[in-house]
Amino acid sequence: MTSRGRLRVLLGAAPGVGKTYLMLEEGHRLRDLGKDVVVAVVETHERAATAAILDGLELVPRKAVEHRGITLTELDLDAVLARHPQIALVDELAHTNAPGSANEKRWHDVGVILDAGIDVISTVNVQHIESLNDVVEQITGVPQRETIPDSIVRSAAQIEVVDLTPQSLRDRLAEGQVYPAARIDAALSNYFRLGNLTALRELTLLWLADEVDSSLQRYRAEHGIEQKWEARERVVVALTGGPEGETLLRRGARVAARSGSGELLAVHVASQDGLRETDPAALAAQRKLVEELGGTYHQVVGTNTPDALVAFARASNATQLVIGVSRRSRLTALLTGSGVGSTVIRESGDIDVHIVSHAAAGGRHLPKFRRTGALSVRRRVYGFLLALLAGPLLTLVLLPIRSADSLTTDALSYQLLVVVVALVGGIWPALFAAVLSGLTLDFIFVSPYFTLTIGRPTHLLALGLYVVIAVLVSVVVDQAARRTRSAARAAAESELLATIAGGVIRGGDAVQALVSRTREAFGLRAVRFTAGDDVQTVDGEVDPADVPTTVPVGSRGTLELFGDDLQAADRRLLAVIVTQLDAALEHLDLSSVAQEVGPLEATDRVRTALLAAVGHDLRRPLAAATAAVTSLRSAAGRLSARDKSELLETAEVSLQGLADLLTNLLDVSRVQAGVLAISLETVDLEDVLPPVLDELAVRPGEVVIDVPHDLPPVSADAILLRRALVNLLSNALRYSPEGRPPRVGASAFGGNVEIRVSDCGPGVPDDRKEEIFHPFQRVGDTDNSAGIGLGLALTKGFVEGMGGELAAEDTPAGGLTMVLSLPVERVAP
Repeated sequence: MTSRGRLRVLLGAAPGVGKTYLMLEEGHRLRDLGKDVVVAVVETHERAATAAILDGLELVPRKAVEHRGITLTELDLDAVLARHPQIALVDELAHTNAPGSANEKRWHDVGVILDAGIDVISTVNVQHIESLNDVVEQITGVPQRETIPDSIVRSAAQIEVVDLTPQSLRDRLAEGQVYPAARIDAALSNYFRLGNLTALRELTLLWLADEVDSSLQRYRAEHGIEQKWEARERVVVALTGGPEGETLLRRGARVAARSGSGELLAVHVASQDGLRETDPAALAAQRKLVEELGGTYHQVVGTNTPDALVAFARASNATQLVIGVSRRSRLTALLTGSGVGSTVIRESGDIDVHIVSHAAAGGRHLPKFRRTGALSVRRRVYGFLLALLAGPLLTLVLLPIRSADSLTTDALSYQLLVVVVALVGGIWPALFAAVLSGLTLDFIFVSPYFTLTIGRPTHLLALGLYVVIAVLVSVVVDQAARRTRSAARAAAESELLATIAGGVIRGGDAVQALVSRTREAFGLRAVRFTAGDDVQTVDGEVDPADVPTTVPVGSRGTLELFGDDLQAADRRLLAVIVTQLDAALEHLDLSSVAQEVGPLEATDRVRTALLAAVGHDLRRPLAAATAAVTSLRSAAGRLSARDKSELLETAEVSLQGLADLLTNLLDVSRVQAGVLAISLETVDLEDVLPPVLDELAVRPGEVVIDVPHDLPPVSADAILLRRALVNLLSNALRYSPEGRPPRVGASAFGGNVEIRVSDCGPGVPDDRKEEIFHPFQRVGDTDNSAGIGLGLALTKGFVEGMGGELAAEDTPAGGLTMVLSLPVERVAP
């Protein structure tokens, strides 16, 4: 089986750094060493030096591909495979092949060549790497459409950066060694600016550094290497969510900076059940600080904090580990055993551990004590009372049957009492009951009686086992109670968040709903949200003498809480509510902006339509009139009288059309500005229709008129009414099919006169009936005589200006009916 070939990539920061030249130079070197080398494809870009170095290398002829009548040349994959050299030189790995080629991308061709066992040397620029494409566009302002996946480049056995200083590249460009003279100035002023080239060069080196780091990690994983390799300083800072986090991060950043190019990583170990008390607001602030310091933030889940911390440090190939001095007091540390710091030092191995002191170390500046037992105070009191009352009662019951053989029964009876007390009051009442019952057993039921002396070793063992079992049962019951309480709290929090989210989704005042829910959820006296100096939302009674707990809501304001301090678990829930509140405020801001942008967008659409439509309709009559006048001037002596008359008529009609267009545009502006001059008077419809038919040059039979003679006069502007009817009837004539003329009817109804102009054309869909009255809208108009879509917009403006209404309805037999309604007997202003 043929082994896969090896890929070698020459990576450049920009065009012109010398990748292709170096590739060909390497081809010469390998050929001189006796290797079978061919140039599969090369792009010289008319560079003399590149073309010259091709001499002496075998060049595989390129394949011609026809596309839309144009002949393009691409890499001939079949020819390269048939030739089967040891090494193939393939330029521009990210190149997109011409349509019709075997593969879409050149790197697909290279994959086939590698599969055939042929080594490939290729070139690529950093702007073509997929993950960096958007960054390069931000730097240069030039989008790159040809991209190559990072995985393809990273799969290369060897990646080399072809480096050239930015100023040297600009000098080469200025000397004409990169682009032709016509492109030099534009390139220097845009893509090849000194800042752009510097940023691209840094981006290239950073990408290659990450590739080297990834390769090192893969090698260590493949070979099972766990000890640190100090190729690069990596400082891991352990965050607990406490107030010392900022101190630790700044110390870790200084340690990383002293190494020159060290990397800063911050990690927070969360408990597996998510119930460990941390301050989400403090963690969020510390995460932001990590990013400002140039580091990265990570969060891992683990039941054992020291083990999880050391495992993360080893997986990251860390060289330094920064942790804080324990916040526990010496007494607490003595009672609970070794802390995280000592365990981390013991397990860290060859990773250096820095233990940093801080203001909260050793119990200093501890937060105010708050009882946080798993069970309520009432249940603990009941547990102590049960131990005090039930113990003596049980003693009275067991005392009459006391004997040397009844000690086991007595111990089990008291053991049952301890279990019952643990179920009722938790660990402390159970421990109290265990100690009290143990003393009672020894004093009353263990020989010698009424002394605290134990005469038999077996009795001592039984008493010891009794106390141990009592303690273990108490601990198990207490933990179960904690889990039950935590689960109930989680369910309550989920229900609260679901209610909050539902209230926001359903609409209404989301801010008020969130503020009210916050007060209800935590049992506070009042909650107030402020933005700047203005009070936005308040829920509850605010006492001016109270000092509130303030929580920032992004950059938009502050949430003030009036009442008892919140526990850590409550603060986690509060952080979620604050995030929801920030999102609701952002939504309100976006809605406000959208309302402001809406009219501007509509105006912009009208302006765009105006430019597009007027640009065409102004050009058409102007071109016709200009052509007619030019013909008259240039060939006046050679034209017949008839030709002259036709040219003059063309010019007249075109100029008249232009004048009508400008008039319509001015009228639209007046209508939209509300300054259209209207003179209302009593108008008889029979006096308006004949001039309308004359203006449209309607021949007999082309329009059906059905207007009653006893129709009452209307209150209207005679000139505007005539123009409205001309527009409506001209549309009806345009869309009426042959043999089915439009119809004009009128009737009086409810104090109005309705004029109906109907056609039997294709009609207008219901969802677009309102749209046809907008300026520059033409539903179905495709011919050049249709105008720019102002007719119906003007007509509606005219009619509404006269106090009437204009609506579109379906014609019963198919088509569109325009209904113009005007009031009768209206007194003119």
